[in-house]
Amino acid sequence: MDFRRVGSLPPYAFAEVNRRKAEVRLGGSDVIDLGFGNPDIPSPDEAVETLIREARQPSNHRYSVSRGIQDLREALAGRYMRRFGVELDPDTEIISTIGAKEGLSHLMWTLVQPGDAAIVPEPSYPIHIYAPIIAGAEVRRAPIGSEEDYFEIVNRMFGNSWPRPRVIIVSFPHNPTTKTVDLGFFSRLVDFAKANDVVLVHDFAYADIAFDGYRPPSILEVPGAKDVAVELYSLTKGHSMAGWRVGFLAGNSAVVGALAKLKSYLDYGTFQPIQIAAAEALATGDGFVAEVNKTYMGRRDALVDGLADIGWKVDKPMGTMFVWAEVPGPYDEMGSLDFSIHLLEHAGVAVSPGVGFGPSGEGHVRFALVEDVGRIEQAADRIGESLDRL
Repeated sequence: MDFRRVGSLPPYAFAEVNRRKAEVRLGGSDVIDLGFGNPDIPSPDEAVETLIREARQPSNHRYSVSRGIQDLREALAGRYMRRFGVELDPDTEIISTIGAKEGLSHLMWTLVQPGDAAIVPEPSYPIHIYAPIIAGAEVRRAPIGSEEDYFEIVNRMFGNSWPRPRVIIVSFPHNPTTKTVDLGFFSRLVDFAKANDVVLVHDFAYADIAFDGYRPPSILEVPGAKDVAVELYSLTKGHSMAGWRVGFLAGNSAVVGALAKLKSYLDYGTFQPIQIAAAEALATGDGFVAEVNKTYMGRRDALVDGLADIGWKVDKPMGTMFVWAEVPGPYDEMGSLDFSIHLLEHAGVAVSPGVGFGPSGEGHVRFALVEDVGRIEQAADRIGESLDRL
């Protein structure tokens, strides 16, 4: 039987590593899983208690609204004002989504169709590439790993593309490369979008995870950004609420309205007690976010310092919950997939092969900081014991 849309999608990039990981565990071996970026830090107590209380209210078990309840949208507006100094209208410039991944996917349905094009970063979190493809558009992959200024790469790619891209997707701090930008980058990008009638979509998944004094900017901090830009924000990382599936699209009111119209046909939003609890997390959770950030910084230091001790030199990222590491020289001929499987089978440590994020990710692996410091130090020791050519 032929299927529409899914037939053109490749097998999920990390399926082979996941299969081998299951085999190793089935054989009785301990695996330290630093592959899947699945946050392990417990969600805020206040949110959990609110969820329990509100789930006991029969009225909350009815349909909710696809746009998100008013209190939740107002709570995000409050968070943006405190964190970024950005004023958002909860009624016209914010919509709740079932996680940022769902929000981006359905957003592409409103922005592109067959015959259109979108510029996406590469290497990339897979949905950035495949959301436009699923919507029928072509993608132009802008290499983010180059030493060349990324804005100039996007500028040149736009000029050399036909049809002219309607959408530019960016995401900083960036998964998987951990690259960061300053507000000046976004200012140039906003000016470019205004001059070329382009919609900017910024996936701000790691808005709250940054280190060493770095403060990730919101694209909406740029004056006039809401004329051309929208931003995806979620509670997955900073608030450690991954399984709750609470995200938002904020910014340009016309784009937000288009997604709201589409979603009114598709869903009734998340379970209302989750929305009420998420509003509580946003309103009261700034201190919790700061503690989560400290936890990830400690894990980052443990991993990078531990790898340095065994002779594998890796830069400390300034943002995200990941470490992007070049495959050590003596092993680069293996490729990132075979090297990842080597670490899994010989060290009992699972990582993500860089090639899974696109061809330009080859030669790298990604570590996810989803184990405590003790386990991360143990992982570094095991890796050192499994690599005899460093």
